[in-house]
Amino acid sequence: MSRERNIAVLKNAVQLINSGEIDAGVNMLFAEDAIDHDPAPGQGAGRAGFRAFFRLLTRAFPDMHLEQAHLVADDEHLSLAFTVSGTHRGNLNGIAPTGRGFAVRGVEIFRFREGKVVERWGITDELGIMTQLELVPS
Repeated sequence: MSRERNIAVLKNAVQLINSGEIDAGVNMLFAEDAIDHDPAPGQGAGRAGFRAFFRLLTRAFPDMHLEQAHLVADDEHLSLAFTVSGTHRGNLNGIAPTGRGFAVRGVEIFRFREGKVVERWGITDELGIMTQLELVPS
């Protein structure tokens, strides 16, 4: 039953994050001491680091939306291919809003214990985001 529970936790957390309920979504998904093996620059540790990261993203991209493309899971691990999109309407680490949108793909691997993510590995097409926002040449 862990597999089904972990999938439900992830899907519910993504719905909360997509609706702007960052704290609820992050608290539902991540253990307090979750380890991020691929943190964003300056991202703090644990659940608090994930919470700050998603708050930063949703301030910069208030319409940010995560959409599942493919999901594979067993009782301990869940792998997710996704699309993330949004419009740059707020400051992003000192970068003024461009008003431009983006849509890129990414992959996450989560390790669950007792219904919470305790480890995360992942990659998102950050160069694709920067190119679509016209912050780097295409």
